[in-house]
Amino acid sequence: MADTETLVRGLADRAELADLVARHSLWIDEGRYDETDRLFTEDVVVRSPRGEARGIPALVELARSGHDRYQRTMHSKANLVIEVDGETAAVRAHDVAVFVIDDTTEALAAGVHRYRARRTGDGWRFDRLEVTPVALTEALGRAL
Repeated sequence: MADTETLVRGLADRAELADLVARHSLWIDEGRYDETDRLFTEDVVVRSPRGEARGIPALVELARSGHDRYQRTMHSKANLVIEVDGETAAVRAHDVAVFVIDDTTEALAAGVHRYRARRTGDGWRFDRLEVTPVALTEALGRAL
């Protein structure tokens, strides 16, 4: 049986990693690119259907190239599975996103995000992200 300190540390790690996943959605949806170093390491590697990025400048460029063309986006992540192994962690999340194309049209996407994180002097940061698409719609007419 684990001691209290180990249990509290494990819960704190999981809470911080879950918060990073939530902040990743805000980062992309609100264009908080000035906060990139609060989420990712300098040597981050990201692979997505839009391409690959190595390092923070390339990551921001990749994110902007895929999302700046929309009036708004809204990502929602769920079903987090967090596995902490000492100073590293793996986090898996389902992501469903709405891409607002214009006042009458949007598209929907779903995918699986697989993050790898490491503990740094400033807390947990993602050093790898792989996005695997599940579904993407064409433009859809808005009912509301």
